[in-house]
Amino acid sequence: MLDPQLLRHQPGELAARLRQSRGFDLDATTLERLEGERKQLQVRTQELQNLRNTRSKAIGQAKAKGEDVAALMAEVAGFGDELKASEVRLESIRGEIEAIALGLPNLPDDSVPAGNDESGNVEQHRWGTPRTFDFAVRDHVELGTRHGWLDGDTAAKLSGARFTVLRGQLARLHRALAQFMLDLHAGEHGYEETNVPLLVNADSMRGTGQLPKFEDDLFATTVGDGDAAHKRYLIPTSEVPLTNIVRDEILDDARLPLRMTAHSMCFRAEAGSHGRDTRGMIRQHQFEKVELVSVARPEESDAEHERMTRCAEVVLEKLGLPYRRMLLCSGDMGFAARRTYDLEVWLPSQDTWREISSCSNCGDFQARRMQARWRNPATGKPELVHTLNGSGVAVGRALIAVMENYQNADGSIDVPEALRSYMGGADRIA
Repeated sequence: MLDPQLLRHQPGELAARLRQSRGFDLDATTLERLEGERKQLQVRTQELQNLRNTRSKAIGQAKAKGEDVAALMAEVAGFGDELKASEVRLESIRGEIEAIALGLPNLPDDSVPAGNDESGNVEQHRWGTPRTFDFAVRDHVELGTRHGWLDGDTAAKLSGARFTVLRGQLARLHRALAQFMLDLHAGEHGYEETNVPLLVNADSMRGTGQLPKFEDDLFATTVGDGDAAHKRYLIPTSEVPLTNIVRDEILDDARLPLRMTAHSMCFRAEAGSHGRDTRGMIRQHQFEKVELVSVARPEESDAEHERMTRCAEVVLEKLGLPYRRMLLCSGDMGFAARRTYDLEVWLPSQDTWREISSCSNCGDFQARRMQARWRNPATGKPELVHTLNGSGVAVGRALIAVMENYQNADGSIDVPEALRSYMGGADRIA
């Protein structure tokens, strides 16, 4: 959530910034009207509350003296209805303003390039050289289905489109990737391994920005009588539960930066991606990811962003997968991000780079929604933390990249050296 002072005092300027950087249309006129009415009602409500308090005190004093309080009682009753109506309307207006605020994306950092879509992203650097093949390259679907390792038909029978069944050595390679990433991030990169719930409440989804704007992209479930209080959402990424661990908390300075990692199932309805990447495992309703989350002091979050992105890069380098780092433009960033790096891995079958990790600095945007704070030792006062999240990396896409980059002419797949200890010492699967 953006600083409410921007909405209250600079709605026109905020609308212009959002339109230019995000292509987002904020109705500044409506916001100004609501804010003006809120101010008037708040003043009047406070006047009526003061009148009620002073008159109530006067009634008590008059009763103690044995005086007639009928006139005072009539006066209190007269403005009591107005006070109740003012309080109800004030709460309604605050709700309308909050609904507007919850729908506003984060403002990009000054270092973010302007742009409307991925064509405006800026390449930062590359690592590795894409392999040259002397045989016809197969994609991951061909490589997997010919051995019975990857089975979309059975998954469709069980669950429908955009699900996959993995078997045998490919299933083990998938598991090996997740274990390797967790061991690397927890053992070498200093993240605390964390196991989190896959079902979370609406407050958690709201805290990281999935609600209310992206409800159509979420899977939800209910128990009992099915009312809103019993509604739970399947997480689209473990960023949600990891980041919400600090919701409504005031952290000691000594705990920062707080770094956490988790391997989890992720669930996305992909409501806006019909017809995109329907073949194989590129875009699934259910997938696995190793997530990185950091909670940092504001002055350290930019350095923490670089560090987190580097941790994800090390995964790809240890796996020997060529990649490039992209700085996303303002129009291609996620809703909550103020600055994002995407890591794109080389896929030989597509002869192009595909996203495998996205690392974002959200500044205080999520922290303000969650009321996540730290006690600044310099002032002794609670202040908003900065939150960061990144894929370290997407397990399914890493599997695809390993399959395609390490394939052989006979359809076998070499096992990257970093994974062999997780594969019982095997250097090839066939």
